[in-house]
Amino acid sequence: MSLENAPDEVKLAVDLIMLLENHEIPAGTVLKALEIVRRDFEGKLPPHPNPLPRGEGK
Repeated sequence: MSLENAPDEVKLAVDLIMLLENHEIPAGTVLKALEIVRRDFEGKLPPHPNPLPRGEGK
């Protein structure tokens, strides 16, 4: 699969990898920063509706 036809998340991941590698940022620093970014963006997601119908799962 060419990058041109790849999903947006793959294109973004490739761009981020290239940026981080070009700046020679240590892997540990990258992973810590990505965890902060993940928490931030998870907080921006809409809440998930309850997947179980009422009365189930008790």
